[in-house]
Amino acid sequence: MKHPSSRAFFAYWDKQRDGAPAPDRSAIEPDALRSLLGDVFVVSCDATGYPFRFAGTRLNALLGRELKGEKLTTQFVLDQRLAVQQVLDVVAGDTVAVVAGIIATAPTASPVALELLLLPFAPRPHTPLSMTGLLAPLGGRVLGPLSSLRLTSWRTIGQQPRRLAPRKLRKLQVVGGLTVYEGSR
Repeated sequence: MKHPSSRAFFAYWDKQRDGAPAPDRSAIEPDALRSLLGDVFVVSCDATGYPFRFAGTRLNALLGRELKGEKLTTQFVLDQRLAVQQVLDVVAGDTVAVVAGIIATAPTASPVALELLLLPFAPRPHTPLSMTGLLAPLGGRVLGPLSSLRLTSWRTIGQQPRRLAPRKLRKLQVVGGLTVYEGSR
């Protein structure tokens, strides 16, 4: 991760999950993220296009409008929306964190590099699935509204905890003095 806000948000999210694949949504306290909230968003995973449930003020200013209710995928150019949808599906379906590189166009027609961080929440019964994230420009201050967002790269980040079931061992006596242990999961 390149942006300090992305690193700080990921570190907080990682601490809150406490060894689980993802933290519960209630474990994320807005007061602990006060300095980052302007760049943070929450999207619904149960609706097509991943609509914004919350978008911070700097993010709204960066894209030039109130994002609540708009779809995250429609912020990208048309030929990129399927790829973005697939990345979001990986985060939601596999419960993994993703960092992505984004290029957008500024009002001056110059390209602007951004970093997108996507962090899942743990699923809860009888509650819509959602994820959080952060979108911040790399480099200096950027005045919006930005347009024509394009996904340039993405990768999963962090160690994903693995809780393996205990192995069932079967002891086999093959030849005198030789014991074979056969394991299965």
